[in-house]
This record gives sequence, structure tokens and C-alpha cells, in this order.
Amino acid sequence: MTGRPAGAGIAGKRALVTGAASGLGRAIASTLAGAGARVTVADIDAEAAHAVAEEIGGETWIADFSDTDALDGITLEADILVNNAGIQWIHPLEEFPLSEWRLINRLMLEAPFLLTKAVLPGMYARGWGRIINLSSIHGLRASPYKSAYVAAKHGLMGLTKVTALEGGPHGVTCNAINPGYVMTPIVQRQVADQAQTRGIGEEQVMEDVFLAHSAVPRLAEPEEIAELALFLASDAAAVITGAAHVVDGGWSAG
Repeated sequence: MTGRPAGAGIAGKRALVTGAASGLGRAIASTLAGAGARVTVADIDAEAAHAVAEEIGGETWIADFSDTDALDGITLEADILVNNAGIQWIHPLEEFPLSEWRLINRLMLEAPFLLTKAVLPGMYARGWGRIINLSSIHGLRASPYKSAYVAAKHGLMGLTKVTALEGGPHGVTCNAINPGYVMTPIVQRQVADQAQTRGIGEEQVMEDVFLAHSAVPRLAEPEEIAELALFLASDAAAVITGAAHVVDGGWSAG
């Protein structure tokens, strides 16, 4: 036992978290800031991003991360990069609009690639870096009607592994966090919408839909995912890299 705190090594480090104005991104940004990191809240929602930055004592970067042409060739100085921004649209394959397919893959695969490319030179020069990609259980398993999302998250897993192999000799780790459903505002709205659509109570929707594959009878909270991100950013995780860290209540165990 070393007695070393979980966030050891990140005080004063510069952290960039995309999609940080709400949900998982907000929880991760707040947790990293609480451990002493200097956090940039990166999001397309300017009002919400400024509110989070003010709350945690951070800075903002207002950007549309689906505009990957604007990201190509940039240089970023960050010690910790958390690629979290994402969206979801659902259609059968034969009906999936190409425009939506491309947008999902730009936002959730091309943008992480370009942001990783932008931060690596500085990380290599300093001999230290942490890249954390928010993947999904759908980076490891598939579901019907989610072809674009599943493809993007599987691609992100490949990017995670390559970044880990290239970054390791330079003191840079890269890991993926693969949650199942998390109790974010988006999921809460989905529960309410499905209850109305199905004509059943929200508790029944939770049991029949959102917990159908879970051995644990509740969803993960954003703060629980954020604690894992904090650990992966810490010195305690210096030799953990290229891995998928599954937080799915046992979904993938079956």
C-alpha cells in the first residue's frame, strides 16, 4: 500500500474533455478538476459549456467536433485528452441516411483521431500523456438499428489500441471506457419517452429495456464513470494501456 491518492499525478495537468457541457463529459470534467487538473470544457453548446467551466474553475473551447475539416492540422497542448462527444441516431440499415452515418462517424471517430493527432507531439515532448476514449459496450458488441454508432465505436477501439502501441514508448497511455447505459439526462428522457410510447410506467421501462441485459439492477451513474477516468489519468495507471474498461453491469458477461 502506497497511500497514494487516486488522482496522484494530475494536479496542474491540462485536461481537455469534449462533450463536457452535460452528462458523462460534465462529470468527468468536474472530477478531473476536483483532483487539481486545469480543465478545458469543450462543447458545441456555448451557454452550457461556460456554466460548467465557471462551476469547476475551467476554461471553454466552443467547437463543432463534427466539422473535422476545421480540426485537421491543428496543434493542441493538453496532458489529458478525453474524447467523449457523441450522438445517436437509430435506423434499419437499408433506411440509414448517409448524411447521418457520416456525421456520427465524423464526430465519434474522425474527431478523436484528429484531436489525438493534435495532442501527441506535445505529450511526446513532455514524456507524459493520457488519452481516454469514451467508447461503449457497442464498441465490443452490436445491436440492431445502430449500425453507424456501432461502427464508430468499434473503430474507436481500433484507434485506442494503435495509439497505445505508438504512445507507450513515449510515456503516453490510451484506454477506452466502455459503459452500458448510464443515468444521464439523455437516458432519463429516453426512459420517459418510452414509458409514454409503450403506455407503461418508467420503472417497467427501466426493467424491460435498459436493464434487460444487466446483472446489476441499476444503471451506472456518471460520477462512477468519471472516477474510472480519473484513475486512468493517474500515475497509478501508468502501465495500463490499450484496454477496454467495461462498465455495463454484466451485460457483456452473458
